[in-house]
Amino acid sequence: MSRFLLFLLLMLVFLESYAQSHSHQGMRALHYPNIEGYVTLKTDLHQHSVFSDGEVWPSIRVMEALRENLDVISLTEHLEYQPHKADIPHPDRNRSYELALDEAKEHGLLIINGSEITRSEPIGHSNAVFIQDANKLLNDKAEATFREANEQGAFVFWNHPAWYDQSPSGNPILSDFQKERIEKGELHGIEVINTFDYAEESLALALKHNLTIMGTSDIHGLIDWDYLEKGNHRPITLVFAKEKTLESTREALFAGRTVAVYNSLMVGREVYLKPLLKACVEIKSAHYIEDTQIARVVLENNSSSDLTFENQMPYNFYSTPPVFTLRAGESKTLNIKTLEELDKLTLSLKALGAYTAPRTQPVIDWEITLR
Repeated sequence: MSRFLLFLLLMLVFLESYAQSHSHQGMRALHYPNIEGYVTLKTDLHQHSVFSDGEVWPSIRVMEALRENLDVISLTEHLEYQPHKADIPHPDRNRSYELALDEAKEHGLLIINGSEITRSEPIGHSNAVFIQDANKLLNDKAEATFREANEQGAFVFWNHPAWYDQSPSGNPILSDFQKERIEKGELHGIEVINTFDYAEESLALALKHNLTIMGTSDIHGLIDWDYLEKGNHRPITLVFAKEKTLESTREALFAGRTVAVYNSLMVGREVYLKPLLKACVEIKSAHYIEDTQIARVVLENNSSSDLTFENQMPYNFYSTPPVFTLRAGESKTLNIKTLEELDKLTLSLKALGAYTAPRTQPVIDWEITLR
């Protein structure tokens, strides 16, 4: 091969590689279907950079989010905890948001201005997102900080309430401070999934006090190191918005239209979780095997979560156990022994990795026409 042809070949490889990297989407790009009436937005509203106690520049958070195909993020730097202040002094607490916003322009990623209110127990940590000015949240009195956040129109949620550093039992403790914030309408959501932890007790509090269910990465290092290299994707909150805008995202959060997701775990209110699970599974084909009473149904998982189901039908499977996993992006064939030829069949499956309440798993039905 001549040097000129070799040069052209190398240039083509470089340009293809550059085009792929510039698209920002990688092998772990996340996909979840819309549900009727809403657009499903993939969000992570609890992240950190070097502007508080994180280890990366804000632009890295944007690149990670684009690579994973997220729709909305917030960099929620600690207001009161600034361990890098000697190296990165910044009197303007909105700076992280501004840098992320600049990096995200022209890429379709929505950036929400947010901060983490960082206090010891019994106040704990909370995120205020959709704030207008983080500097105005700095106050010695926590009550004043929450009041200011709400006056700015913020959506405020309780972070990692089961964190053992602040709650040695590993269970959330609803203090008088949080009760008062809820009663005054100043606390609107709660993390049921934070980093690697799912807390059933936090879900119980969400349901009891009508708080929006949240899932977040609370990332400080690199998403690659903490999640992707271990074969996981980050915890996220799926937000069911009327459209992909900041205004619609905020409205949906206040309305509680969310599902928290971490790999194969899904947690949310039944009214949103069941339609999501139903939309995640597409019936590709359904017919009887010739000269048998065995219906062959092909399912396809069009989400990024592995889905594990248990048969709830009066009919048994042929050559498949009653509990099976439908891998993300893959298909699976079920052979169902109906004992007679039917025109229609209700495929009824319990979603074992999904929770609408502590230890309560939803049953999903698909109406199938057999051809």
